[in-house]
Amino acid sequence: MTREEAELALGRVFSSLSDAAAGGKPVYRGKVRDVVRGENALLLVASDRISAFDRVLTTVPFKGEVLTRVSDWWFERCSDIVPNHVMTGGDPASLGLGRATLVRKAEMLPVEVVVRGYLAGSAWRDYRAGRLVSGVALPGGLSLNERFPIPIVTPSTKEEGGHDQPISGAEIVSSGLVREEIWHEVEAAALALFGRGQELAERAGLILVDTKYEFGVADGKLILADELHSPDSSRYWVSESYERLFFSGDAQRELDKEPFRRWLAERGFTGEGSVPTIPDSIRAETAWRYVQAFEAITGQAFKSIGADPQSEAGIIARIISERL
Repeated sequence: MTREEAELALGRVFSSLSDAAAGGKPVYRGKVRDVVRGENALLLVASDRISAFDRVLTTVPFKGEVLTRVSDWWFERCSDIVPNHVMTGGDPASLGLGRATLVRKAEMLPVEVVVRGYLAGSAWRDYRAGRLVSGVALPGGLSLNERFPIPIVTPSTKEEGGHDQPISGAEIVSSGLVREEIWHEVEAAALALFGRGQELAERAGLILVDTKYEFGVADGKLILADELHSPDSSRYWVSESYERLFFSGDAQRELDKEPFRRWLAERGFTGEGSVPTIPDSIRAETAWRYVQAFEAITGQAFKSIGADPQSEAGIIARIISERL
């Protein structure tokens, strides 16, 4: 897909699931996903909304479909490590709609589990300021974007409003947020998932730098939920240029939404105050980057299986009436 094709799609984004399409069932609206609650299952609908610095800012064509289909690609390849929330016949291909997934209900753990293989992002900011990284004391003398000898788990809280806060594994257990035996299982599963992610990313010429996981408990067993190794939940670099750019001190070639965040930061927005006007050229560029990420990760050419927003809403309404 070209930038020009992304520009042509700017007028047909899926911004939100209407209450009418939900058929009277309760809807939880997150930053990106609208979650429809049925008696025994949930329907996750990934909108084309894009957030940065914990604020929803605009819409980007194809974004919801890319996130959903990339996650489904990874769920299939990691299901032997830990079960996931996708129900039989509830994946995007079976539903015939790229942005929706039918999932089983779970009691979600109240923390996000971030695994890092490199010193980047918020971990670098904390390290440079002399702070612990989610309770982890890193050795001195590390450089920006340096690879860790082994990946580290750096959890954070889930905040309804405002920014999520770093928290250590020991604090998670001592505060009673997660039972100790469950937390040990979570850490092991997260590290195994990250290892699989790095292995498959490497085959595709990419580096999985860091990522976020969300876990829950269903029928007494730990399951993986939300999304998996998507361009929203993960940081990807191009492996071919990593060493050259690391030693030169230049920015890595990114395949995620970090360029969009950087564009905002360069204009003085990092979550507080008024949002700068986001031109269509930036929205189209960001859409093209999401499609590039899909193609690089999966090795497949991206062809949208979505339709216009009104038709998609009709398909979602039918899924809700028949499956929830």
